[in-house]
Amino acid sequence: MGKKSDKLPVKSNDVDSFLKKVEQVKSLTTYGNPAGKLAFIIDATASRQPTWDYASKIQSSMFSAAEESGSLNVQLIYFRGISEFYVSPWNNDSKALQREMADVLCMTGHTQIEQSLNQVLFETRRAHISAAVYIGDACEEPVNKIYKIAGELGLHKTPVFMFQEYDDQNVEAIYREIARLTGGAYSRFDINSPGILKELLSAVAIYAAGGSQALKLFAGKGTAQLQEMTRQLLK
Repeated sequence: MGKKSDKLPVKSNDVDSFLKKVEQVKSLTTYGNPAGKLAFIIDATASRQPTWDYASKIQSSMFSAAEESGSLNVQLIYFRGISEFYVSPWNNDSKALQREMADVLCMTGHTQIEQSLNQVLFETRRAHISAAVYIGDACEEPVNKIYKIAGELGLHKTPVFMFQEYDDQNVEAIYREIARLTGGAYSRFDINSPGILKELLSAVAIYAAGGSQALKLFAGKGTAQLQEMTRQLLK
């Protein structure tokens, strides 16, 4: 693995471009539609510490995007340490969610993907979840149960967007299969492409709030990775 930088500047033109796109889709997401629900799952084990501070800022921008749409509730899920597993209440206040994320520090432990997806399944059985996001860099669990839950999420039409940090091919295969079984999409990111990750997360927030039509409009002039993620989801 290559050496990664802890901090990178956020380019103002990236933010301006994103806000313009949000304005375009607001009419699709705010009138006559019930609030969408987005589960946001974070791997907070120690392997992610080098990029956690910066990644959390990018992830928080997604919450801000959700608030701009005016019609999205977000649930934060993260795991860390030996067995710590946290699920927040549903919330449409991006600032409150940002504060919650700011308090999270990575701790050594194993992944809890099965429990995370099971939580999403539990929630979507109660009241439909529009989409889920998973951000991580590993899978240290048997995959059979994970795939079973992923298949059930697919039946409930709750797509999971799997974002992989680093380039482990075994992890990629697992993340791609989870995305496929749920009807979601897969993408890789690294700290050297913060603008791309921000765009992808923003797209998921807009999809959860406004559905396929809103995503198509947002993705119209996006990056190649956004186009590919959209293609996976809408195929």
